[in-house]
Amino acid sequence: MALHVSSACFSVFSHRKVQRIRAVASEDFTTLKAEEEKAKLGASDLKVTKLGIGAWSWGDNSYWNNFEWDDRKMKAAKAAFDASVDRGITFFDTAEVYGSRLSLGAISSETLLGRFIKERKQKDPEFDVAVATKFAALPWRFGRQSVLNALKDSLSRLELSSVDLYQLHWPGIWGNEGYIDGLGDAVEQGLVKAVGVSNYSEKRLREAYTKLNKRGIPLASNQVNYSLIYRSPEENGVKATCDELGITLIAYSPIAQGALTGKYTPQNPPDGPRRRIYTPEFLTKLQPLINRIREIGENFGKTPTQVVLNWLIAQGNVVPIPGAKNAEQAEEFAGTLGWRLTSEEISELRSLASEIQPVVGFPVEKL
Repeated sequence: MALHVSSACFSVFSHRKVQRIRAVASEDFTTLKAEEEKAKLGASDLKVTKLGIGAWSWGDNSYWNNFEWDDRKMKAAKAAFDASVDRGITFFDTAEVYGSRLSLGAISSETLLGRFIKERKQKDPEFDVAVATKFAALPWRFGRQSVLNALKDSLSRLELSSVDLYQLHWPGIWGNEGYIDGLGDAVEQGLVKAVGVSNYSEKRLREAYTKLNKRGIPLASNQVNYSLIYRSPEENGVKATCDELGITLIAYSPIAQGALTGKYTPQNPPDGPRRRIYTPEFLTKLQPLINRIREIGENFGKTPTQVVLNWLIAQGNVVPIPGAKNAEQAEEFAGTLGWRLTSEEISELRSLASEIQPVVGFPVEKL
C-alpha cells in the first residue's frame, strides 16, 4: 500500500508524526473506507457515503461555469461523476432548479445525472448510487399534489423510478404544511426512500419533524449552508436541533464555494457572481486561516480542501456535499475520508475561523 507523505513528515520521527503517516491512505484504501463507512440519514433506513457530491454546477450557465455551458464542461462533469464512483463516493445531490433548462446551451442537472447513471449502468449493471433531489417551493405551487407532480417530473428527467432522498429546497412563502404532506405521500407511494428539507430554521425543522412523525415517517435530513467560515447552523440552533432529533445535517457549500481551498487570493479572486461575495478584502482577512489550514494539511499529506471537509465531518452528524466540476476535484474530495484531524487541530481551526466575519448566507434561512 503506497503512502503519500510530505517532506515535513521526515523532519521529526515523533510518535505524533508516526500517527500522521499511518493516517495517510492510498487511493485504494480511500475507496474502501468510503464504501465501508456510510452514514445513516437520520432515523431513515437510507445509508450514504459520509461525503457526497453536489451537482449544482452541472449544466448551469447562470452562476457557475463563467456563464457558459458546452460539450467540454459536460465531459468534465461526466468525468467528475465517474471519478467519484471509482473512489467509492456514491451519494449525489441535485435539484429541479439546478442547471438552466430555459437558457440557451444549458441543460438540467437532473438530466445530466440521470444520463451519467444510465451510461455507467450499461457498463456495470451492478453499479448503484444514492440520488437526492429537491422540490422548489415556488409561489404558484400549492398543496401536497404539487410535490408529487414535481417529483414525478424529476424522476422523468433522472430516468429513475424512485429517488433515495427527496427534499424541500427551501420553505415556501405559504403552503408549507401541504408540502410536508406531499413528502409523506411520496414515501407511502414508494417514490422515495427518505425525505428531508433544506434551508429550514430550527422552528420550521421542529414543525416538519413533528408533522411527519405523526405518520410514522422520519425526517431524514436538513441541508444547509455550513462550513468552517460559515457556522450559522451552530449559532441559530439548527445543528443542535438536528443532533437532538436525530436529523442528519447535509452541508452545502462546505468549502465556501472554493474560498477555503487556497485557490483564491486577493490578487486572484473567483470569477462570476462569487467575486461579489468573496471579495479581495475578504480574501485578505482569510489568508492567515488558509495558511494554517495548509500547514496542518502538509503534516497529513492532505490539501486544504481535504482538511476543511474533514473538519466538518468531525463535527458529527454532518455529511458535506462539495460540488465537483471535474475528475481532479472529485478525486481530491475522496481523500477527505480515511483519516481524522486531532481534537487540538479541530479546536484551533474553529478559533482562527471565529476571527473572520462570515459572509451572508442564503436569505431564506431566517424565514
